[in-house]
Amino acid sequence: MLPKNPKRVYYLSMEFLLGRSLDNAMLALGMKNVYSKGTGDLGFRMEDLIDEERDAALGNGGLGRLAACYVDSLASCDLPGWGYGLRYNYGMFQQRIVDGYQTEVPDYWLNSGNPWELPRVDKTYNVRFFGGLHDEKDPETGKVKRVWDGGQVVQAAAYDVPIPGYDTTTMGNIRLWSSRPNSSFDLSSFNEGNYNQAVEEKKSAENITSILYPNDNHMVGKELRLKQEYFLVAATLQDIIYRFKKGKKPWCEFPNQVAIQLNDTHPTLAIPELQRILVDEECLDWDEAWDIVTRTFAFTNHTVLPEALERWPVDLVKHLLPRHMEIIYAINLFFLQKVEKQFPGDRDLLVQVSAIEEGSPQCLRMASLAVIGSHTVNGVAALHSHLIRTTLFQHFIRYYGEEKFTNGISPRRWLHQANPNLSQLISSKLGGIEWIKDMEKLRALNDLATDKEFQEAWMDVKLHNKMRLAGYIKNNLGIEVSPDALFDIQVKRIHEYKRQFMNILSVIHRYHELKAMEPSELDEATPRVVIFGGKAAPGYYIAKLVIKLISSVSAKVNSDCSIKNKLKVVFLPDYNVSLAEVIIPASDISQHISTAGTEASGTSNMKFVLNGGLILGTVDGANIEIGEEIGKDNIFFFGVLAQDVEDLRHHNRMGKSAMVSSLCAVVQSVREGEYGTPGVFAPLLDTLTIGTDYYLVSVDFDAYIEKQREIEELYKDKSCWAAKSIRCTANMAKFSSDRSIREYAERIWNIEPCPLAATPEAILNDINIIYDKKV
Repeated sequence: MLPKNPKRVYYLSMEFLLGRSLDNAMLALGMKNVYSKGTGDLGFRMEDLIDEERDAALGNGGLGRLAACYVDSLASCDLPGWGYGLRYNYGMFQQRIVDGYQTEVPDYWLNSGNPWELPRVDKTYNVRFFGGLHDEKDPETGKVKRVWDGGQVVQAAAYDVPIPGYDTTTMGNIRLWSSRPNSSFDLSSFNEGNYNQAVEEKKSAENITSILYPNDNHMVGKELRLKQEYFLVAATLQDIIYRFKKGKKPWCEFPNQVAIQLNDTHPTLAIPELQRILVDEECLDWDEAWDIVTRTFAFTNHTVLPEALERWPVDLVKHLLPRHMEIIYAINLFFLQKVEKQFPGDRDLLVQVSAIEEGSPQCLRMASLAVIGSHTVNGVAALHSHLIRTTLFQHFIRYYGEEKFTNGISPRRWLHQANPNLSQLISSKLGGIEWIKDMEKLRALNDLATDKEFQEAWMDVKLHNKMRLAGYIKNNLGIEVSPDALFDIQVKRIHEYKRQFMNILSVIHRYHELKAMEPSELDEATPRVVIFGGKAAPGYYIAKLVIKLISSVSAKVNSDCSIKNKLKVVFLPDYNVSLAEVIIPASDISQHISTAGTEASGTSNMKFVLNGGLILGTVDGANIEIGEEIGKDNIFFFGVLAQDVEDLRHHNRMGKSAMVSSLCAVVQSVREGEYGTPGVFAPLLDTLTIGTDYYLVSVDFDAYIEKQREIEELYKDKSCWAAKSIRCTANMAKFSSDRSIREYAERIWNIEPCPLAATPEAILNDINIIYDKKV
């Protein structure tokens, strides 16, 4: 039976990229065969039923998928913890490609409702924005306290999304907040003829949880995004505190009952919000309150790019959250006083660690505030931890320690569910499915890596997965690709640092090589299908041009019969979790080619390798640790190292580095209109010249091309390739999210497993405890 009041962790994230839930739930319960038979008896196929479910549009990229894997692992490891996020009505957007360009349309994922959520009509909280401040004497204590009132008040309504643990009675939960007005209709304004004002409050409130990542290229979008971040933390803390108070324990016990993990900087306002509640509403002394705050929060940083760190104009924060800005000023002042005391006279250090960045305008550094208010700060890969220690947070390290962590992925979702044939093959050889919760058992596959019979069975599974993806491409895009070709895949958010641009430039280079080959040489060339997928942010013009270039190259190459189908190029629109479950098991090679020192970690690389896909990658992010685990012979590394990047950028800025000749020819062909109207791609190509090639495409290009040639030659040796593929899967134990979560539980959160009892009566009692509700 669940302990009466165990310490719980609350995982705050602006994204939870869940994908579909039906298949995951059946597998977690061990009931898929039973349900498949029942569906078949009714004349339907389970696969068709699964395809009817829409992906939950609650996230975009790796940060959201990491959060989903972590809640899955919390449940599967019997750890007491919940996720908290926002219930976006339209997600980020649904991506369509029109004339080669990305267009964005709303993702109406909730049009038919969501059967996997439980509306909690009994859990609503008020959240305030704007308003004013005044002092008020507490009649009981005589203390003068700060009162924040007025402004706009919206309501946060709770929706619970249960996350079943695998092979356990434990059920995880993600509580999502939906915004709505306190009163939906202003009847007096309507009666006075002001019809727009009559519904203005409703529209303003509902907008808060309409869209994931509103376009913040303008001030209205910035304000809405900041509203979202505060809305999440304000509703969540009220809910956590409500649960804590039921235990009737003193406030000093709060950190012993509650651990809060901030998934990146987006929920950082939880720090001043908890301080506000403790000081203004609970009347605790400032120092006592701050001690509670700093023993409660931990912070995971997800970026190594300084320009990607959140900064909010102080005037905007002051306008939207006047009391919080006062509290942040005080937090920062007291912190800087401590730093000054320890490092007297070091003005530069004070400037670097301050949560307030001086300038015009003044800005609030969310990462600095998160570090100041947390007891533990961790990166998400070994290189990332090193880089934040030596670059982003180097000045804080003199004052704080820092933890190292490596991300993980759920083997349930990303092998057992996404690749059922491979899962079945592995289980048949290992004598059971215990590896699904203990990936160390996969190491036994190393002994089978050179077994010819097992290699053949392994590659038959890969071929089946490639045929499934080829069918998807034909049905949805009308492009025929051969499953016998090398499937070369890069699917992730479109961004300059991830270098999809370099990938498509290399495709053009390969196309030119094929065009120049003699017929006999062309016959011997390795056929390759290059597959791209991912969304560009709506306001990211250069990233959108990358998609346009991919589409233009695809149209040109795929229609050229002279190269005998030796090269095909595919862009798969609207990349999401369900599509990833089709793509990832089919990969022969996947590309993770960010400029060294720019990728915090990455988890898509882990998913590909777990499914027996080899990596072509830079020495960056989690690629490094994957290489250490699977062996350097089973990964294709290329490119400059992180410690050399700044020197090379300096050479580029000084004009000391010329573009390599192989890249010059490719760029020239694009400029001359071989892949569309001349001038369309000029801004994109200018990033290599006028933009001084900040992401070092030219520097790495020749090494990248050479590594591609090596891959094509190796792919011809099917036995060698199969052995490498098997060893990839066999050595991925370190990258299980179960391992990550257990490390968090032990080293940061100080929580212990609380397995639920198995009798119906005990389970019902445990549900009542977990959900604060009589069932």
